[in-house]
Amino acid sequence: MALQASAFPNCFVAGIHAVGWALILPSFWFLDRVIAVCKSTTLEQAQQRKQKCNVNPLKVFFGAIFFFILFLATAPLAFLGFLLWAPLQACFRPFRYHRETPSSPERETHKGFELEGKASFGFATANLCLLPDSLARFNNLGNTQHRATAIGQRIVQGVGRPHIRIFVDSPSSCGTLSPSSSILPTGNSSTYGATDRQVQPLVSHHSETDSAEGHAPIPKSISRVVLVPCDDTKETSTESPSTINSNQSSNQQDRMGHRSAPRALLSQGLRQQHDVPWEVSSLFPANVDILCLEEVFDKRAAQKLVNTLRPVYGHILYDVGVYACQPPCRCSSFKFFNSGLFLASRFPVLEAQYHCFPNGRGEDALAAKGLLSVKVLIGQNRKQKKVVGYFNCTHLHAPEYDGEIRCEQLKMVTKWISDFQAASRQSDEDVVFDVLCGDFNFDNCSPNDSLEQNHSLFDEYKDPCRAGPGKEKPWAIGTLLEQPTLYDDYVNTPENLQRYTQFHIS
Repeated sequence: MALQASAFPNCFVAGIHAVGWALILPSFWFLDRVIAVCKSTTLEQAQQRKQKCNVNPLKVFFGAIFFFILFLATAPLAFLGFLLWAPLQACFRPFRYHRETPSSPERETHKGFELEGKASFGFATANLCLLPDSLARFNNLGNTQHRATAIGQRIVQGVGRPHIRIFVDSPSSCGTLSPSSSILPTGNSSTYGATDRQVQPLVSHHSETDSAEGHAPIPKSISRVVLVPCDDTKETSTESPSTINSNQSSNQQDRMGHRSAPRALLSQGLRQQHDVPWEVSSLFPANVDILCLEEVFDKRAAQKLVNTLRPVYGHILYDVGVYACQPPCRCSSFKFFNSGLFLASRFPVLEAQYHCFPNGRGEDALAAKGLLSVKVLIGQNRKQKKVVGYFNCTHLHAPEYDGEIRCEQLKMVTKWISDFQAASRQSDEDVVFDVLCGDFNFDNCSPNDSLEQNHSLFDEYKDPCRAGPGKEKPWAIGTLLEQPTLYDDYVNTPENLQRYTQFHIS
């Protein structure tokens, strides 16, 4: 599908849609505030209990009445706006596209294949629960707009930092700066990363993660790990500190030999599995090339993310999905929310396609969950052929015991991806990665998810954390935060969650 900034075919239709939404928005916002005033998060409840004079019941009573009166006053205008808005969804393109003009064309290409014949890439995915504030509070989350801005800022700070790690193993204390808490950035290299891969040219098979994130260097940057050994390590060396380039081949690394991670790192979050140290980091991964987010349902929050991320991601697809009643062959039920998918890429998006799942049930059917597939241009190889990649993100059915619905959706995902690639693949292109990621709403350990764990999709896509159906690799770490405990001290900040996780895996 052609990529255009507007979701509508012309300015006239877009203008009518804008008028309709402007009439709906005040009533929608007042209704949102009615519910938000009455529903407090556990953090707000704890703060209220500390107050000597708790006036919250009065705020709830008078606030609910005030906003409800305003909702009733604006409801007639909202109805008129709905009459304009709903029919126009038939010509609504299933995503909006933002492109930031780069300062230099080289910022949007990866020179690895052209110069060295190899390259590495970073991908990340996360579920943000950016619902309208009233609905987010049922998940014990508030302040949707503030969270959207804060999340965007953390991502920008993470992906934009230099990718250098210096570990000093002192004979006296071996006390180094923690990669996650120091001013030094953290990130994975081919030496320090459990899921890093060297992506070779002329690869057209499915080769990347389907639900986990990977970390890799961005174009025109060099990731380095500097090891400074101490006297009390088992292996000694008289050579100067070694510098390992993460873009070196595995053969080069083997010739250099394996070395245990410094003892201080093992005490501060870095662990070692099969000679590959790994860590639990409180920082967002550095040098992520393509970012996929789920549950970005709120339009204003999505716009805040776009505004925050656009300095580092020049190509953004947002407001992905459909609304209102759609043709039965696509989405037969009324959709109050879009898919919630949000994709940000450093590389130019050549083509994009969205499909809506037709088998949603219950509250999940109110959102246009589906699959977003994109084709991105990486650059050129040494033969001057185009180098492209395919990236797919999805959000499957949520209710825990609806495994059959998720399996049907996985089957649709496989078919839609295959059809998209068959239609968009050109003979003069080399495909270097094919990634599927997102929120699958099942894991590889729970007995109740055995149906999904054995799906044929895992024969086509490789999950780097998965050893087999129902079995994870030893280094894989999973977290499940219960909604009522989100604000407990041991998990309420990235640093606290990092320490808590390290304590339980030690």
